[in-house]
Amino acid sequence: MEQLNESLFLLLNAAPGESSAMVGIAHFLAERLIWIMPAGMILGWLRGSMAARQILVAAMVSGLTALLINQVIGLVWYHPRPFEAGIGRTLIPHVRDSSLPSDHLTLIWAVAFSLLLHEQSRIIGWALAASGMTVAWARIYLGVHFPLDILGAALVALSSAWLILGQEHRLVTPLMRLLLPLYRTIFAGWIRRGWVRQ
Repeated sequence: MEQLNESLFLLLNAAPGESSAMVGIAHFLAERLIWIMPAGMILGWLRGSMAARQILVAAMVSGLTALLINQVIGLVWYHPRPFEAGIGRTLIPHVRDSSLPSDHLTLIWAVAFSLLLHEQSRIIGWALAASGMTVAWARIYLGVHFPLDILGAALVALSSAWLILGQEHRLVTPLMRLLLPLYRTIFAGWIRRGWVRQ
């Protein structure tokens, strides 16, 4: 399995002499694209219905739960990154921590899968899941993840989304009761002006 993992990595990793444009695109996808997700979630909260807000909170809890699972996996089983193993080319700086699963992809896909599990947000979920594929390619291409790190991220993300879906009434409803008064206090002026929804 590890041999296949390394072979697939070398197939997708940037070859010597790759164009600076391709490397620049990969840098954007690997490091910047993830910020579209919190920006979209904030906008969705400010302008969305109460049902949409509940879905967004469930997605946020799913993402945070998935990242927690990743931390546990990293503590139990350390898997070196390609540059630690001396494999391929690394074109992006990264700390030496366990590569499996990818935190970037776990967060993106946990939110995406959570959105996919709700009919109202399914289209956005598909778009976010597809954007995660481009991030996956970029992080392998730039040399900080193996393909199995990506598969691990998908499995953790899906597990987290399903887990939270089954516990929404216990987790999301109490969180909504905490977040709504806080939101209405902080954004009272904007709510009065009709810039955001109550």
